[in-house]
Amino acid sequence: MGSNSPTKPYPSLATLVRVFVPFALGYFLSYLYRTINAVIAPNLAADVDLNAADLGLLTSAYFLTFAFFQLPLGVLLDRFGPRRTEAVLLLFAATGAFVFANAHSTAGLMVGRALVGVGVSACLMAAFKAFVLWFPSRRLPLINGLQMAAGGLGALAATAPVEAALQVTTWRGVFIGLGICTLAVAGLIFLIVPERKRDVPVTSFSEQVRGIGQVFTSPVFWRIAPWTVMAQAAFLSILGLWVGPWLRDVAGLERGAVADYLAFIAMAMIAGFVFMGAVAERLSRRGIQPMTVAGIGMVVSLLMQAMLMLGWRNMALPLWMLFGFFGTTSIIPYAVLSQSFPAPLVGRVITGLNLLVFTTAFACQWGIGVLINLWPTTSTGGYPPPAYQAALAMMLALQVAGLIWYLVSAGRRPVRRRSDMA
Repeated sequence: MGSNSPTKPYPSLATLVRVFVPFALGYFLSYLYRTINAVIAPNLAADVDLNAADLGLLTSAYFLTFAFFQLPLGVLLDRFGPRRTEAVLLLFAATGAFVFANAHSTAGLMVGRALVGVGVSACLMAAFKAFVLWFPSRRLPLINGLQMAAGGLGALAATAPVEAALQVTTWRGVFIGLGICTLAVAGLIFLIVPERKRDVPVTSFSEQVRGIGQVFTSPVFWRIAPWTVMAQAAFLSILGLWVGPWLRDVAGLERGAVADYLAFIAMAMIAGFVFMGAVAERLSRRGIQPMTVAGIGMVVSLLMQAMLMLGWRNMALPLWMLFGFFGTTSIIPYAVLSQSFPAPLVGRVITGLNLLVFTTAFACQWGIGVLINLWPTTSTGGYPPPAYQAALAMMLALQVAGLIWYLVSAGRRPVRRRSDMA
């Protein structure tokens, strides 16, 4: 039996706070770092003389280092544990924030963003690993959902609060403040989070590296991963960038209204992370598997995207909010996979999935832009609705392909829990 089981006693309130709150604060910062450039972009462009291509390059530096550090991160999590791994990596994020704040060139900004990407790369996966170690498996969908909600709050903090901060300081001052906050959270994680005694011996580094191959050759992993990756990639790439231009160019909203819509969508996303995680946990007690809940939510998310693709502009706000709400269910398979492998492999399982998610999200976000750019710009500088229809159709096709893969694969063999594999 692995270190996590459905019957494991629920930890005390003090332990719950010591495990959950520090990691939630770390993920809050991770999402804040991820989305803050959308707010400070005009300030950056004016101060450092950046064009649109430069801004895109800065974003890619963050996502690429974040994504490609996932596999070594899995080894580090399984060898050194989530507490020490995230605490040390956040020091890189703080360093990146200070480098970014003092940069006066595109290269300097890229180095800062790249360091931040590496530094926050553990903020979600370390939390998932810690939750597997400390909480019973039936609680994981809810706890993971609450962790994601903390990230959603970070995304909200990157909007109006950052705008308010820019009224009293510069973007450089904002990043110095973020660096200080990151150092504080790193110290909190290292000093407050309890260490879980290992119930399995520590294997050699070479054996842990070989474990990566064990994950990526597992039929269990590949049964769930493709649909999850496509659903998460659509969720991240569309809501992370393209929903704003869609609201402007297709729905015809002014800048203020776009900001209001984005806030409502973000709130729906936060509610989805909390509510759908709670639903998955409650239904699991009645014998309904979390993957069933995730599947239903991801199908509803597909339907919302289809309606948006068909041009239901008069229902734009509820459709986007429902997409934000039900799209959160694509995080539930992380908990499912973490329970489907032996405990020593959990770190590499969830970081392996995260590698696929973020590299695919990066490719999709860029691919949507390439596809939309095939259409000529309108008189207002935007793009015509057919361009966005084509982009949404592409994303729908990828997700439907993932769904078909899952249905065919799931029909061959049921997903096993780790207790069956240990």
